Amino acid sequence: MAIVLRTLRHHHRYLTFLLSSTIVLFCFHFQNSVVIFTYNSYFRYVSEPAPCACATCALDRGRADGFSARYEPTVHLLLNSSNSELRADVFGWWKGLQNVTSVANYTSVVKNLFPLFSDKEHYSDAGPDRCRTCAVVGNSGNLLRSHYGPLIDSNDFVVRINKGPTGGFEKDVGSRTTHRIMYPESSVDVDNSTHLVLSPFKMLDIEWLISAFTTKNITKTYMNVSSTIQANKDKVMILHPEFMKYVYVNWTDSHGRYPSTGFLTLMFALHICDEVNVFGFGATKAGQWHHYFDETLTLYVNESHAGDFEYQTILRLEQEKRIVMFKGWT
Repeated sequence: MAIVLRTLRHHHRYLTFLLSSTIVLFCFHFQNSVVIFTYNSYFRYVSEPAPCACATCALDRGRADGFSARYEPTVHLLLNSSNSELRADVFGWWKGLQNVTSVANYTSVVKNLFPLFSDKEHYSDAGPDRCRTCAVVGNSGNLLRSHYGPLIDSNDFVVRINKGPTGGFEKDVGSRTTHRIMYPESSVDVDNSTHLVLSPFKMLDIEWLISAFTTKNITKTYMNVSSTIQANKDKVMILHPEFMKYVYVNWTDSHGRYPSTGFLTLMFALHICDEVNVFGFGATKAGQWHHYFDETLTLYVNESHAGDFEYQTILRLEQEKRIVMFKGWT
């Protein structure tokens, strides 16, 4: 009997040791948090902060989809004096876009940029306390009769592309513009509160920007361009060639020669916004590709960039809930 009792006491001590040394029995993930249960039925709730304060964060890299493999949060988005020196691969790709044999010295041109324009670091404030909503407004004819205007204007940033006007179309496209992305051949005057964002497909584009605010002596690229532009020079921004190459390689899989301005704009928004709402992309419901502001129906095809591939990528981003698309009514 004594032997049996000693054996039971030994097993009891062994079981007690096992229980006391087993602090965590199991854990499981619940949405963005971890719940940990312990042997004595207590649990603690450990919060994993979301990447932003919006209900859905476009940049949530915890999701298992193709976005995280392609997205590079540290890519140089905008050109400034501290990041203006280009890697050899970036400069080689960008220089290959030039349609002329004689190209100005890049270093000399960039030296003239930042005494003239703002040299600040922009959009480095991403975090769990920020919810920045952005409307990317394309120029598709599917915006007509959409009545998206108030919805577009309700976003924190409203980013427009090239010449897409607001006057006369406010009901469908809104009236606010915080950023307008353009190049010399698509340039348009902007108001004092709008960021002119240059998409430099060639060295001459940067030279034109400097000239438009100073000497006004560049009037022609591969076509006639305006020698001047109305814009707030303190709000001028220039897309970084590294960003343009990154979009081309990571997001278009090197289709075409370079990304379209519209696709660059969408990717720009995905790097500065927490929630991205996309308007005016794609064909009309009748399958037509034209601009909402065209006086006559003109169908557009550009062989320099792969529009079909870009649009399929945009649809995939929508399926992955990285963006919200509004496809219009026409």
